[in-house]
Amino acid sequence: MPIFKIVKEKLDLIKEIPISLEEKIQKLTEDNLEKVFGLEFVAREFKVQNFFIDTLAFDPEDKTFVIIEYKKDQSFSIIDQGFNYLSLMFNNKSDFILEYNEKMKKGLNRKDIDWSQARVIFIAKSFTAYQQGSLGFKDLPIELWEVTLYGNDTILYNRLKSLTAQESIKNLKGAKEIQSVSKEIRTYDVEYHRNKGNDKIKKLSDDLKKRIHEFDENITEHPQKFYIGYRKGSSYINFTGISFFKSKLQISLLLPNKELRDPKKWVHGFPKSYGYAKNLKEFDIKDYKDLNYAVDLIRQSYNYNKTR
Repeated sequence: MPIFKIVKEKLDLIKEIPISLEEKIQKLTEDNLEKVFGLEFVAREFKVQNFFIDTLAFDPEDKTFVIIEYKKDQSFSIIDQGFNYLSLMFNNKSDFILEYNEKMKKGLNRKDIDWSQARVIFIAKSFTAYQQGSLGFKDLPIELWEVTLYGNDTILYNRLKSLTAQESIKNLKGAKEIQSVSKEIRTYDVEYHRNKGNDKIKKLSDDLKKRIHEFDENITEHPQKFYIGYRKGSSYINFTGISFFKSKLQISLLLPNKELRDPKKWVHGFPKSYGYAKNLKEFDIKDYKDLNYAVDLIRQSYNYNKTR
C-alpha cells in the first residue's frame, strides 16, 4: 500500500525500507503491545517443552493468553502452525499461568482465564494468497497482520480479514490438533447475541446499530463473549459495547465522569470488583423512546475515544 507525503500540493512517495522481523519489529511490537493490540507483554522466547513462542501476551479484556509469532518465510501453513501452538497451550496451561504470575507478579488462577478466547497472531511483511485464503473460516482463532516500515519512521500494522468467512473450522477434517483445539475454542458473532433478545429488542438493536454506524464510515463491530463492541477503524478500544438480554439492552461507555453529560442520570459505573477499566460505565434501554438519548450518550464516548 503506497503512502504519500503532501509537499506543496504535490505527493511525495514515502518509500518502504527493509525490516528485520526478529530484531526490530519484534522488539517494537513487544514494547508497544498495549498501543497496537491492547495486550499485556508477558514473555519473549517463552519455552514450553521443546518449543519456543516468540511473544507471549495476555488480553486483559478477554482474560486469555495470546501467542504472537513473527514470520519471514512464507512456506508455512497458518492452520497447522496456529493450531499446533494452541494445542501446546491447552496441554500445558499451568506453564502459561506460572509464567504470567512470575513475570507480572500477580496471582492468576486457572479459573480466572477464559481459555475459549485464546488465539494466535502471525505477523509478517506479507502473506501468500493461499495463507490469506485460510482465513475463510468464521471461527478461526488466528489473526494475520502485515507490517510495513517506511522511511519517515512510520510503521503500519494491517490486519487481513476474509470477506467470505462462512464455513466453520470444526468441519475441517484432518489433524487431531484441529479437532481437539476446536472443542476448547469458542468464537461469537452478532447473531449469537441478537438471539438472546426478544423481537422488540432485536429491532431496537438494529436501529441502534444503524445510528452508531452513522457516526463514522470506519466504525467496525467486534463480537466478544458478553457483548458486541464498536470501534473506530483499526483501534482496539471499544467506545461502546452492547449486551443483549431478553427485554433490554445494556450499553457500556468508556469515558471519564468529567466528559459525561447525562442530565437524566441514566449512567452508572461498574462495581470495582469486576476489574474493568476505571472509566467504564453502563446504562440500560428497553424502548424506542430511549433511543435518541442513548445515541447521544454513545456519541459522547465515541468522540472521546475516536483519536485514541
